[in-house]
Amino acid sequence: MKRYFRYLLPVFVFVSHQAAAQVSIRDSAISFSMIAVTGSFQVPGADMADRFGSNFSVGASFQRKMKSNWLWGADMNLMFGGEVKENRILAGLMTSQGTIIGANGNFADIFLHERGYSLFLKAGKIIPVIGPNKNSGLTVTVGAGFIQHKIRIEDKGNLVPELSSEYQKGYDRLTNGLCLSQFLGYTNFSNSKRLNFYAGLEFMEGFTKNRRSYNFDTAEKDDATRLDFLLGLKVGWIIPLYKKVPKEYYYD
Repeated sequence: MKRYFRYLLPVFVFVSHQAAAQVSIRDSAISFSMIAVTGSFQVPGADMADRFGSNFSVGASFQRKMKSNWLWGADMNLMFGGEVKENRILAGLMTSQGTIIGANGNFADIFLHERGYSLFLKAGKIIPVIGPNKNSGLTVTVGAGFIQHKIRIEDKGNLVPELSSEYQKGYDRLTNGLCLSQFLGYTNFSNSKRLNFYAGLEFMEGFTKNRRSYNFDTAEKDDATRLDFLLGLKVGWIIPLYKKVPKEYYYD
């Protein structure tokens, strides 16, 4: 049996190689993994709109696409913005003119920013109703994960002792919790392997709470449940990780 197997093995390898060479993204739905670099412009809603204005988000994702065009994977996103509407958190440190005096006796330059991140596990499907091949088309995904955001307090020159790193925790409104997401858009995998991307709308709902034990400006603990919405225009540049590059790519 070992001798027969030794002769048959090259035949199996040859047949498998030929079958793989005949399957391409141009004419077949295939399975492969992919990584993507993403960017979003997001508009807040519900409780988050009371704290922040619009923001940007950048991130990365890993996904696995099946032959059936089902998708599953994970992504991480960093959020940053420059509009903080809840800007009276430092009122207790201000003079009657609305300024903050530093330890050197001069006016301190204090800036407030939005910072945060999100992590998701996602699943969905590509519906090949449009596009250059059966792997491209309308894309729907849903996800569940975690979101966190806070107010970043920037004290240029570190002139205000009351805003040292430890004291900032009493003002920064660190908030996090469970988050859900839904995405509707379009995914494109070009036959030439050069133009692979997705774009669409993403809606996120965060069920969050303030995680600080005490807010200095209100002199109390904030343990109310929050509902944080984000609606974003999201795009991603995809790098497919094909197992085998079809021969026709060399002649496009």
